[in-house]
Parts: sequence; C-alpha cells; structure tokens
Amino acid sequence: MASIPLGFRHEESTLVTSEIAIDFMGIEDARVLATPHLVWHLEMACRNAVKPLLDASQDTVGTVVNIKHLAATPLGMAVRFAAEVVAVDGRRLEFRVEAFDEQEKVAEGTHERFIVDMERFANRVRAKAGRPTV
Repeated sequence: MASIPLGFRHEESTLVTSEIAIDFMGIEDARVLATPHLVWHLEMACRNAVKPLLDASQDTVGTVVNIKHLAATPLGMAVRFAAEVVAVDGRRLEFRVEAFDEQEKVAEGTHERFIVDMERFANRVRAKAGRPTV
C-alpha cells in the first residue's frame, strides 16, 4: 500500500467553456460553470493528487461528495481546483476541496475516495453486469 501523507496538496485549473457551463436558462450571459462539472473537476483534482503515489495496479473511486457551490463563474473565466489530503484510514482517503475563480472562492467541502485494485474492481463490475470475469 502506498504512503499518502496528510497535508499533501494538488491543484488543477480549467477555463469555463460552453461545454461545462449550464445552458438551460436561455440567456447567454447567465451561462456559468455547472455544478456537476465543478464536482467532477474537484473529484479529479483529488484523484490526480494521489494517483502518482499509488501502485501501478491501483486507482481511486469516489465514495462521498459534500460540496457547497458558493458562487457562479461565468464563461471565459479560469477556475482553480485545490485538493488536500486530510485523513487516511487504510484505503479510505478524505480530502478538503476548494475552488476559486479569478475573483472569489466558488466552492468548498470534502470528498472521500477509496483506493481500489483496478482489475479486482473491474471484475466486480463485470460480475454485477452479468459479464464474464477475467
């Protein structure tokens, strides 16, 4: 099992584009970063933080998401996603997450991920789907 230090931090950034902005209001100026994409980017910041520390056969899967989307980020603005490891309990990892656009904090919360052996995980999914396991 990999050693994942408490306090380990990772950041990633993205630009809010039409592909990750809401489009259901019908007003172009009201298009902002969609909450599902915000959550996805925070999850990926956590995953990407620890992935280099894991064995080659391992990855992580999300198990708990507790995010407050605090402010809207318009099209064309950059967003920075920060993840910090705050707890490690065997294969369970807990992160403090935050997101900031160019003007303010736009999200905060916690996220939990679980370290899995990729082949064993894939076999469980195959079995659940009624497909042959490897």
